Amino acid sequence: MLVTGIAAEVVVDGRTLSYDDVVAVAHHGARVVLADEVLPRLARERAVVDDVVDRQVPAYGLTTGLGTRSSYALPRGELEVFSVRTVRGRANAVGDPLPVPVVRAAVLARVSGIAGGGSGVRPEIPRLLVAMLNTGVHPVLPEVGSIGASDLCQMAHVGLVVIGEGRAEFGGTVLDGAEALRRAGLAPAALGPKDGHVLCSASPLAAGQGVLALHEAAAVLTLAQAVTALTYEGFRANTSPLDPRVLGLRPAPGQSRAAGELLALLAGGQLTDPRHARRVQDPVSLRCTAQVHGALYAALGFADDALGPELGGCGDNPVVLADTGEILSSGNFHTPALALAFDTLALALTQTASLSAERMRRLLDPAVSGLPANLSPYGPERSGFAPLAKTAQALVAEIRMLSTPVCTDPRHGADAVEDDSTNAALGARRLSTVLARLRHLLAVEAVAAAQAVDLAAPSTLGRGPELLHRTIREIVPRLDEDRPCGVDVEAVSRDILGSDEVLSTLRGLLGGAS
Repeated sequence: MLVTGIAAEVVVDGRTLSYDDVVAVAHHGARVVLADEVLPRLARERAVVDDVVDRQVPAYGLTTGLGTRSSYALPRGELEVFSVRTVRGRANAVGDPLPVPVVRAAVLARVSGIAGGGSGVRPEIPRLLVAMLNTGVHPVLPEVGSIGASDLCQMAHVGLVVIGEGRAEFGGTVLDGAEALRRAGLAPAALGPKDGHVLCSASPLAAGQGVLALHEAAAVLTLAQAVTALTYEGFRANTSPLDPRVLGLRPAPGQSRAAGELLALLAGGQLTDPRHARRVQDPVSLRCTAQVHGALYAALGFADDALGPELGGCGDNPVVLADTGEILSSGNFHTPALALAFDTLALALTQTASLSAERMRRLLDPAVSGLPANLSPYGPERSGFAPLAKTAQALVAEIRMLSTPVCTDPRHGADAVEDDSTNAALGARRLSTVLARLRHLLAVEAVAAAQAVDLAAPSTLGRGPELLHRTIREIVPRLDEDRPCGVDVEAVSRDILGSDEVLSTLRGLLGGAS
């Protein structure tokens, strides 16, 4: 789930594409290479397709129409043009263009799905998709159009560029698809039977964007652990609920890992000994952080299990079996587990967000924290951080709204045939906004927690809180007289919680605790 090193080249064999690989290609421009066995595998499968066409055997989307037209036998002379019509007729997505990293992740996921076998596509198609990735030809994919019954209406925009139509970004400029290919030294592909359907099929957008979201979520969870540890120091929290003996009496998913990481971050300070706590029992937002963050670890694990098959499996319908020469109808495009996993992850992130906002509010309350009201050293005649609590609540409200499950919405495709879908792509897309808001929320808590540490003045800090406190104070001074704090939050979110160096150092402190 975590990137440990950025590869300069990613070899795609259709079986072993990792999250690290997707991030390397999507964010860092790693070169993509098809494994040696891929093209021969695709050639064997394509021979099956050609044989079925020659013998005029009924096969969905190959010699018959699609959706409600699946009983219509296509004339032999129309099969190639039907592939082109399939792409053109499904490129119906609307809205703002998806970010380039998301497009790259989706195209890579589709290449991997094709490379593993089962699609029956002409080998020239994945070769062109790989060349587009390597030369920086990025189809413009509008953000709205998939209901999760394959990402048809969005991936068709990739297909348009493949045939020299549509629009693509190249070198920072959006061009006609044919011109983008020409400038990259590439030529459009001629589609044969089934090729158009393959370009639109499966759920590569949900998978690619899902990988990027899971990678970001894992990073944000590490940051949430570190910010919590900083709040513990300012609050002088009781760490006895993190004791392995306590947690072992009810081993809820993920909680031991979360507790172990918090103790690792607090190591070197006084709080690992509960006798240094200010209270015997803290509010739930502090006392039960391990349970809530542990649930987020469990949600990440569920999403990991659901997402893996999308990167290393065939989501086509129908599928081609080269060994037996058959083409069989398939439900592998349907992704209910993936959609459910994305919904679960959104809900777990919302629980984490709610806890962060509540911890921040507890720091402001002198009756609970023992610190000056609103963390102002001048007392109640100053606003201190009280107005910032409203920002925290506004962020939680947005995150809560975005966590509404989408996998159970009623969805309808072709009448009487496509009567269920999953909304998996929508579930993945909204996670990016949830994570951006959560990062800002953690920055709000971190700014307040740093002030709490200044006011509590512990003699020593744990290694994780010490790192955060020091880096925060390098860019944000402590609050004395009231001042605008939104700019401080933005700076902490961008320069500290958004720093790869800070994240890497924090993960180093966790060591074997993860």
